[in-house]
Amino acid sequence: MHRSGLILRGHLVVVFAFLYIPIAVLMLLSFNRAGLPTAWTGFSLDWYTKLANSGDILSAAGNTLVVATVSTLLATALGTMLALGVSRRKPSSALDALLFAPMIIPDIVLAIALLSFYTLLDFTLGLHSIILSHVVFNIAFVCAVVRARLRHFDHALVEASEDLGASGFTTFRRVTLPLIFPGVLAGALLAFTLSVDEFIIAFFTAGAGAASTTLPMRIYSMIRFGVTPEINAMATLVMLFSFTLVLASMRLDKRALTG
Repeated sequence: MHRSGLILRGHLVVVFAFLYIPIAVLMLLSFNRAGLPTAWTGFSLDWYTKLANSGDILSAAGNTLVVATVSTLLATALGTMLALGVSRRKPSSALDALLFAPMIIPDIVLAIALLSFYTLLDFTLGLHSIILSHVVFNIAFVCAVVRARLRHFDHALVEASEDLGASGFTTFRRVTLPLIFPGVLAGALLAFTLSVDEFIIAFFTAGAGAASTTLPMRIYSMIRFGVTPEINAMATLVMLFSFTLVLASMRLDKRALTG
């Protein structure tokens, strides 16, 4: 048993090393004074200063925040309503498969499907098309998180509120929403993180020009000419931001599950 535990710990160390050593190296190189990614010449914050003074990068970051914020608000509202509706129905494997299909199918397939749909409707592409696409992508994640909270929800409280004369909206606002809010907030943070990091769907459904260029798309256009400390600095900031949101989402999700 002791030997088995050592093997499992060793396996865990190897997996974490494989996953996080490249990220640690990238973050370290973002502070490299030299312009070459392979030669360390000293600590410097020059690349972060250059990022702060880059109009193109700031514009792409602004687009990303707009897309992530609006799509998160829409996906959270729709995903929460979807979770509430599904929770009142009998469990169905077919319905679950349909709901969670956007989480399972490859992003490239969903991106092509959305682009084909927009083309069929002769829909002009831009930030609005990226927002709608991210809403479609994120609804399933919000629904899954909120449904996890609803599994521990006491529906007798809703019945008691209705018996006391409260309307459906009042019951939702004063009883249901406060009880499931940790799950709703966790789903929103997860949706925001996914939207900030998402590249493939945005790349396929964006319009032409910088007006609809998100930060991941900007990073892709820069990395085609080689990896520089400037790209490392931008990737470091994005990773730290995403990690913080994912950690907050997981903690809220855990709180939602434990009640």
